[in-house]
Order: sequence, then C-alpha cells, then structure tokens
Amino acid sequence: MGHRLIMNKCKITVLKRCFEEDLAKQYGVEGLKKCPMLKEGQVFYADYSKPEGFCDEAWKAIYQYVFALAHNCDELFYFKDWIKTKGVAICSCNDGLRPVIFKLEKTDIDSKIDYTPNED
Repeated sequence: MGHRLIMNKCKITVLKRCFEEDLAKQYGVEGLKKCPMLKEGQVFYADYSKPEGFCDEAWKAIYQYVFALAHNCDELFYFKDWIKTKGVAICSCNDGLRPVIFKLEKTDIDSKIDYTPNED
C-alpha cells in the first residue's frame, strides 16, 4: 500500500507588476513595458504543478515556496524571520527589468494527485 501524501492547494495572488525604468533604458529593448503575461489581482491555485495560464518563468522562481506551503512546511521557513504571518510568502519572478510580485498563501483546500503513482 502506498504512502498517503497530505497536500493542500497554495493560493497565488499577483500583487504587483513592477517596471525598473532606469535599468530598462540601459539594458532593455525599445518599447519594453511591464510584464504582459499577468495582471494585478489575478489568483491561481497550485500544489506540485504549474497552474494553467501561469507564466513558466515565474513558476520556476516561486515553485519551491508553493511546494513547501502545499506540503504544510510553513513553519520551517521564514515565519517571523521574513514574514509576520504564518503560511504566507511574498516572492517575485526573476525578470530584473519587469518583476512581478506574488503573495503565496497556504489554504485548507485539499489537493489530490491527478496521476497514478508507479508502485514498483
């Protein structure tokens, strides 16, 4: 019999889309603006895989925090050392010219593995 993995969804909210104008003038292409892929206020739910419609590059930057929160590891990282609220992380994508800032929150929404694990 396999191991029961307890996992909840993590809520991802787009808080802010930034634009580093001075850096963009120096290093960016002409006409570069804020990230066109996401909008402030957008909400996604995730666990071990990228939610549909979410930016691939942003996912690469935040997935480890999402994974930790989905697996209830919120006390093991940053609580009271970085963030004042348990079960919350504030992260950003790694675009240095136009970063997007996210609020990640642990939820009580059950997550289920949507594939059959190999038992051999």
